[in-house]
Amino acid sequence: MLERLSSIEERFAELEGKLGEAGAAANSREYARLAREHAQLEPLILRAREYRRLTEHIGQHKALLEDKDRELRELAKQELPAFLARQSELEAELKHLLAPQDPNDERNVILEVRAGTGGEEASLFAAELLRMYTRYAEEHGWRFELLSASTTGLGGVKEAVASINGRAAYSRLKFEGGVHRVQRVPATEASGRIHTSAVTVAVLPEADEVEVHINEDKDLRIDVMRASGPGGQSVNTTDSAVRVTHLPTGMVIVCRDEKSQHKNKARALKILRARLLERARQEQDARIAQSRRSMVGTGDRSERIRTYNFPQSRVTDHRVNLTLHQLDRVLDGQLDAIIDALIVREQAEALSA
Repeated sequence: MLERLSSIEERFAELEGKLGEAGAAANSREYARLAREHAQLEPLILRAREYRRLTEHIGQHKALLEDKDRELRELAKQELPAFLARQSELEAELKHLLAPQDPNDERNVILEVRAGTGGEEASLFAAELLRMYTRYAEEHGWRFELLSASTTGLGGVKEAVASINGRAAYSRLKFEGGVHRVQRVPATEASGRIHTSAVTVAVLPEADEVEVHINEDKDLRIDVMRASGPGGQSVNTTDSAVRVTHLPTGMVIVCRDEKSQHKNKARALKILRARLLERARQEQDARIAQSRRSMVGTGDRSERIRTYNFPQSRVTDHRVNLTLHQLDRVLDGQLDAIIDALIVREQAEALSA
């Protein structure tokens, strides 16, 4: 462990040197990459330094146990147990921090919410989930921006794409990807029967341009369309909507929420880069899954991860068998109890590996 810590401390010092160089910020993308790596290593480095200081103190106190001065021996005897206990705590923390980390954890997020089976009821629940993630972002001081949305006449959401920007946003939100199932009596149900509907959530790490190369001349077909919207609004009178087709993969992104064609195109490319990065990650995960079994689901987007039961005010996350009878709080963005349990499981898997 100490050998690994030494090499990581050397890398941390190297990063500090590069970030402190004159003109380092001129290349904004490279500077951001280095700063992100620096931020990832900092918690580990702080604990490593404390561990080294503590180890020195323990060595000094053990030497004092043999001192001729009785008062010094007694003082060392009293203080040593606390130092040894803290050393054990630090060793456990360092093992967790040294476990393999997801390289995307410090990234911003592209969040996609889509209504699944259940018709209008699924669309209404998709809108509630979108609000839940908006509130969760607010709780953590992250910036939530809706990039595109397709809504229904009753206030539901067929599909929505948002960006969430904030430190380590992906490290927590990545566990939300999958199928969210809702069980409740729809407002339109006269007989009072409980219906089951589903909403699919995708959480993608936001990609930098340097990571996902797109040749706009060869790889993209860009179509400009007239945006649809309520009558009388300027969105109806300009050809501002943009449909971007990525020819190598067939991916199609449509953005129409902005009045500016340029802004809609920029948003579409942002979503496309995130989806291409996620596609590459999934292909890599598929290769890894052949050699080791994942303890936190298979990554299959069709996998049910959580059930929201309204009659019982119950939320159950099926990956960690955690049930909370706090449905209102969860839908108001209080997700940390669930996400913390999933993080503990991920760390256990990493340590086991």
